[in-house]
Amino acid sequence: MSKKSSHLVGTQFVTTTISTTLVLVMLGTIVLFMLTARNLSNYVRENITVQVLISDDLNNEQISKLQKQFKKAKYVKSIDYVSREDAVKEVSEEMGTDPTEFLGYNPFTASFEIKVNAEYGNPDSLRHVAYDIKKNQAVVDVTYPKDFVKSLNENIQKVSIILLIIAALFSYISFALINNTVRLTIFSRRFIINTMKLVGASWGFIRRPFLKQGMVLGLTSAVIADAVIFLGVNRVQAFEPALASIIDMEVFAIVSAAVFAFGIIITLVCIYASLNKFLRMSSNDLYYV
Repeated sequence: MSKKSSHLVGTQFVTTTISTTLVLVMLGTIVLFMLTARNLSNYVRENITVQVLISDDLNNEQISKLQKQFKKAKYVKSIDYVSREDAVKEVSEEMGTDPTEFLGYNPFTASFEIKVNAEYGNPDSLRHVAYDIKKNQAVVDVTYPKDFVKSLNENIQKVSIILLIIAALFSYISFALINNTVRLTIFSRRFIINTMKLVGASWGFIRRPFLKQGMVLGLTSAVIADAVIFLGVNRVQAFEPALASIIDMEVFAIVSAAVFAFGIIITLVCIYASLNKFLRMSSNDLYYV
């Protein structure tokens, strides 16, 4: 291969890599948004508080036993005991005045504050949770923010549908962009492909170097795209450290794997399809493409 041809191929590879990288960054960002939305919804659901009011007749030993019993339930993520004194203190801090001073007695009941696991943070599951807790004779009442839970789940469903539509749209656009970039690269080398056909090279032999280059292209673009996304998220987390609990290493791993999969699979599929188009063409047809 001449120096001019080598330079041309090298320039095409760099250009194609940059184009593919930009597309993969876009696609990886969509995957990141979807996973972040999922983690955010789980975070909110796990912070829904189910308040379990218990009888004032229970002693410390019975309260401790009851707390351990509730903690074993599969729907419980965490449980905290709030005594009558603690309840008064919390309300006094919120209101700025002590209600016992003008009532003459403590109107509050001791309770447990239960945080449920994310999969139970929906109206139907919470109804079953409340029903199960109320079976215990020591429980006076069970309350949770029903309207908030209903509104939360409706909004999560709407956002999920919108994100799925956006993801499908961007996946199609990404495939089209990478396909066009790859086709242009192969188009510029269509006469080389035809020459190899004329000297008797098999289709498999012709495809091999293109697919190898495609593999390198996909891997290189994926590595750069992952690095760009990683640096971008780190920048955002530097401004808002609370996001670290939502965009964790598991999210990074899934995004990274998705970018690698898209980068390699889409590139190889596009190269294979484009090569077959030119391999089927006669020498004369190549001038009219």
